[in-house]
Amino acid sequence: QLQLVQSGGGLVQPGGSLRLSCAASGFALDYYAIGWFRQAPGKEREGVSCISSGGGITNYADSVKGRFTISRDNAKNTVYLQMNSLKPDDTAVYYCAVKWDPYGSTCPQEGGLAAWGQGTLVTVSS
Repeated sequence: QLQLVQSGGGLVQPGGSLRLSCAASGFALDYYAIGWFRQAPGKEREGVSCISSGGGITNYADSVKGRFTISRDNAKNTVYLQMNSLKPDDTAVYYCAVKWDPYGSTCPQEGGLAAWGQGTLVTVSS
C-alpha cells in the first residue's frame, strides 16, 4: 500500500529556511514523479514544485522560483523541498504527492496522483 510520511514543518521567522521531507513507505519512489502542494488558510490548494521520476524535469510556481528547491534521493526513498528566504505568504499546510512515471516524462502538479502525504504546517511569522 502506498504511503507518504512527511516531516520538517514548523515555525520560522521571515527570511529563514526549512527543509521538508517526504518518505515513501511500502513502495519504491524510483518510477514516480513527485509534486509538492500547499494550502494556505482560506485559500485553494496550489502546486508548488514537481520533479520527474529520473529528476530530469523540474518545475516551480512563480511565487517560489529562486527560493525553493526540489530534490530526490531514490536510495533513501525520500524527496525534499528546501525552502529559503521564507515569507509570511508561504505559510500553509504543505503536502507531497506522487504519480506513476515509468519513462521519466512527467512533472505533474495535479491529476493522476496515486498517494498523498499527511501534510505538515509551515508558519512564517515574526
